[in-house]
Amino acid sequence: MKRWIFIFSLLPLLSLSQSNISKERKEVEKFQKELNREYLNSKETPLRGDSFVNFKGHPFFPFNSKYRVNAKFIKSENAKPFEIPTSSGKTKFYQEYGKATFELDGKFFTLSLYQSLDLMKQEKYKNYLFLPFRDATNGKETYGGGKYMDLAIPKENTIVLDFNKSYQPFCAYNAYDYNCPIVPEENRLPIEILAGVMYQDVYHH
Repeated sequence: MKRWIFIFSLLPLLSLSQSNISKERKEVEKFQKELNREYLNSKETPLRGDSFVNFKGHPFFPFNSKYRVNAKFIKSENAKPFEIPTSSGKTKFYQEYGKATFELDGKFFTLSLYQSLDLMKQEKYKNYLFLPFRDATNGKETYGGGKYMDLAIPKENTIVLDFNKSYQPFCAYNAYDYNCPIVPEENRLPIEILAGVMYQDVYHH
């Protein structure tokens, strides 16, 4: 009898856990649909010519809640603007806003989050944070230059990093018209992040 009571007491917890995963999955599915919609829109897409005509949608890694992590967030003090090199050889001005430390597969990693000095001037981007990163999938399942994530300034000392929402920079699809920040050395992860948008290098042939 006690065994059955224990099992029934677990059911609400399992249901709650499944509900959270379902909510997270729906958020990722929304992100995927919006990204595909952007690339299918002739006014927003970075794709040109046959690349646009032949585009049907991005390939994505399967959703994996493992790659949605709660990170400890520490705001940077007295951060100074600096230049990040870009794919075109030019530079763009950013400043570090803070650092996020998280655990994945039993190891701890830290990534820096940045603010664009240009975007900070626009009202709709005043809370926007930019997270460029590289990992061991680059040049294989994902673009060789790394991936990006868009985040909002957290209100507390934690921040959710959902790598399922990571994407390739525009210059992965069109190196001629776009000028993409190169991932700083401090944001290179020595592990595989099997999440977000996958990449097939069919755009530069």
